[in-house]
Amino acid sequence: MTTRRTFTQFLAALPLAGLLGTTALAQDLREITFVQPSPSAINSFPVFVAIGEGYFEEEGLKVTVEAINGSGAVLQALSAGQAHFGRPGPGPVIAARSRGVDAVFIYNVAARSNFGVVVREDSDIQDPEGLRGKVIGTGTADGAEVGFARNVMTGAGMTEGTDYTFLTVGDGGPATVAFNSGEMDAYSSSTADAAILNQRGMKVRDITPPEFARFFGNGIATMGDTIRNDRELVEKWGRAFARGHAFALDDANREAVLAHLKAGNPQEGEDPEFQSALFDAVREKTIPVDMSNGLGYMPPEVWEEWQASLVAGGEIAAPLDDLNAAFTNEFIAGWNEAIQ
Repeated sequence: MTTRRTFTQFLAALPLAGLLGTTALAQDLREITFVQPSPSAINSFPVFVAIGEGYFEEEGLKVTVEAINGSGAVLQALSAGQAHFGRPGPGPVIAARSRGVDAVFIYNVAARSNFGVVVREDSDIQDPEGLRGKVIGTGTADGAEVGFARNVMTGAGMTEGTDYTFLTVGDGGPATVAFNSGEMDAYSSSTADAAILNQRGMKVRDITPPEFARFFGNGIATMGDTIRNDRELVEKWGRAFARGHAFALDDANREAVLAHLKAGNPQEGEDPEFQSALFDAVREKTIPVDMSNGLGYMPPEVWEEWQASLVAGGEIAAPLDDLNAAFTNEFIAGWNEAIQ
């Protein structure tokens, strides 16, 4: 089972020798660490499926999954050399690059937006304009859900701190408490977060304008040095990951997929009906609207829109000198060939 940790706790738990470049002597597998921004196995389902089906092992890799708190912490772990791959959001990657962090997106997992701004089902608020002067809760202080909500509010002509405020409340139970106490009027949630709230009796309704569906969500990132100096590792990782993704999209494999996800996070598998429904909701968001470029492809024009929204929202002072360096589609064709 994966558990969420702060970045400091994550570093403290690591062996002093570090993780990069080590090998598992018993099986001669290279040990690789993957960091995700929440404990959910379902949100990172291709990783757990690729582990369970032995795809990483076939590539000579032994993958350990660590859950830490949000995209910012994922990018810290990558830049500190304490993880090889992670699943941050595109907004945090652009923001990190503006500070000189050479993180690179290599695979678009949430090809359709996996975030939404939700309100209580019985709320009078019908659209983002209704949140003027209100409080929007978020799971983390610097996760992808924050950038997404800021985009939505900027699109409605509002500025953080002046027209609305963010409040970090956590996810799951804490988010329910924040709604019930009136601490927040809306919540910037992932598909999984909204499903969990509904399952726990906190019925919510999405008020995100439909045009924001094009803002793809979290994907796989690594460091530029890894791409330049350890290209074979990137190719192996992505090949196994894409195979896990494709396997999970085939309904014939559903039983095996759900078993792998339960092994990754037993708590999510305690209620099979809920696990299955949540997996369906998350999986749907990983299927590109246009499959002509295959799984994992990132539309460059949407990266431009992400960057423009970050500038407009004040998250970065100016556009990056080279936005194209923030992502690469160079591996996508080869990885898709591996699953055909």
